[in-house]
Amino acid sequence: MPHQRLSARASAITESSTLAIDAKAKALKAAGESVIGFGAGEPDFPTPQHIVEAAAEAARHPLYHKYTPAPGLPELRAAIATKTKRDSGLDVTAQQVLVSNGGKHALFNAFLSVIDPGDEVLVPAPYWVSYPEMIKLADGVVVELPTTEETGFQVTIDQLDAAVTERTKMLLFVSPSNPTGAVYPQHQVEAIGRWAAERGIWVITDEIYEHLVYGDTRFSSMPVLVPELADRCIVINGVAKTYAMTGWRVGWMIAPVDVVKVATSLQSHATSNVSNVAQAAALAAVTGDLSAVAEMREAFDRRRQTMHKLLNDIPGVSSYEPQGAFYCFPSFKELLGTTIRGQRVESAHQLAEIVLEEVKVAMVPGEGFGAPGYARLSYALGDDDLIEGLTRIGDLLSE
Repeated sequence: MPHQRLSARASAITESSTLAIDAKAKALKAAGESVIGFGAGEPDFPTPQHIVEAAAEAARHPLYHKYTPAPGLPELRAAIATKTKRDSGLDVTAQQVLVSNGGKHALFNAFLSVIDPGDEVLVPAPYWVSYPEMIKLADGVVVELPTTEETGFQVTIDQLDAAVTERTKMLLFVSPSNPTGAVYPQHQVEAIGRWAAERGIWVITDEIYEHLVYGDTRFSSMPVLVPELADRCIVINGVAKTYAMTGWRVGWMIAPVDVVKVATSLQSHATSNVSNVAQAAALAAVTGDLSAVAEMREAFDRRRQTMHKLLNDIPGVSSYEPQGAFYCFPSFKELLGTTIRGQRVESAHQLAEIVLEEVKVAMVPGEGFGAPGYARLSYALGDDDLIEGLTRIGDLLSE
């Protein structure tokens, strides 16, 4: 019997819908179209100059032209431990830090290091598109816990109680959230952490948007509030969002030493060390102050309020007000079943395609986030483009 040409494991993975829509928008732009992209989750600001200078200096340093330790430069691991204590109050050692090629790589390492085939992972929805695919690649079972704007896109203890089984190994916790912008209040973070600790369930908490919260909202780190969870908690973070460094590809996990040891072994066979030049840049980022993110946060907050208002002004569109990250996640459910320029709209995915084709505006449909009928729009773009893009969408949907 002939072998299947491609592996079943890889073939079962779906393409990232965020990157797919972004690629389509960039292709139209390259063809000369006036495209406005709400798709990609990255700051529109350049990386701060002192970070760029540190990278340029590192490139001239022969030491950085060679292999370095797989888990990261020792000075960067130590600096990440110091930064973590400064920013979230979590006490960790350098040995608990593994530096990876971006937050995605850190997550991938974490899932592969803890999950066995058949282990269940509780995943509140809407979720970032890559989480379920990573869990499946680790042969885990994704258990979706749906949330809506009525609950502030936050999972409840009752939902967790109803979903847990003897096969539950892990809970994925994300606050501030991509794609919804929801931020769990401290008491809820603590309650969920205690719930997991009492049951011996692992928690992966993705804190990549820790500094992007607005108004009176405050970020809370679960292992700080629930110290007894620390032995079964993996924190994911990176420089991408805080320092406008998405393309530099430096993220990390903070975990118990035995997890870091296993994940380091895994990474040593997959990629070895992260680019030394990027690590030197990350070192400059995490040892510097947070003035750059303060400036970005101010701009994001202004855009957040503008986008939220303009979306809610569009007939048939309803947008929850995000408290963190840099996304709005409006519902387009009222528009499903209607006709736009002769095309009947049956899904958010179809709506996103129509909007891109007709008015050259890119947004990411909610299906990839486990939320049919919604779409994610990033407000990490210039104010003029943001207003122009939403005006185009509004004009199209009001016809």
